[in-house]
Amino acid sequence: MTRHARSERLLLCDELDRLGPDRPTLCEGWQTRDLAAHLLVRETRPDLSVGRFVPFLEGHLDREQGKIANGDYAALVDRVRRGAPAWNPMSNARVDEITNLVEYFVHHEDVRRAQTGWEPRELAPQLEGKLWSALRRSARLMFRKAPTGIVLIAEGQGRYAARLPDAHGTVVLRGPVGELVLYAYGRKSVARVGFEGDADDIAALQGAELGIS
Repeated sequence: MTRHARSERLLLCDELDRLGPDRPTLCEGWQTRDLAAHLLVRETRPDLSVGRFVPFLEGHLDREQGKIANGDYAALVDRVRRGAPAWNPMSNARVDEITNLVEYFVHHEDVRRAQTGWEPRELAPQLEGKLWSALRRSARLMFRKAPTGIVLIAEGQGRYAARLPDAHGTVVLRGPVGELVLYAYGRKSVARVGFEGDADDIAALQGAELGIS
């Protein structure tokens, strides 16, 4: 099997190495060192990761993740590059592909698009197909807070109704699948997508909170 998640991981780590620890990312409040620490904690410290979902443990997560972020940066990136440890199911190639493709694609773009002069990458058709499958699985969750109906049209991939109309009508989002993924995961300011629909509906969607949070 082609391991697109692995490829995105390696490309991201190469970019982290190239930029160094103190460059901005699209993740609010995080520099490159903080993003790398998040990825390491996600795969190696389930005792800390639970703080993402349990409010009274969030402070502990932040403190410990901060310590990791402020350690040896080169070693941190190298550890992310090596992937999940053997005890983590994500070390399995198939599980990695399902759970990490979008994670690493989005965070790769979080780093790339926070730098001056970025341009969208030209993605391989096979990668676009995998991203489209992943987006269709997660779209209803990502757009659950949208005040409009949502129809996604991915160039060369197809069409998917992600949400029925609510307080407003339906907005059609059209673009390359990678851009649709970024929009769905809350990177609206940098996602190059087109909108079709009533102007008020589009404005309502643009003001809505999307993604996992």
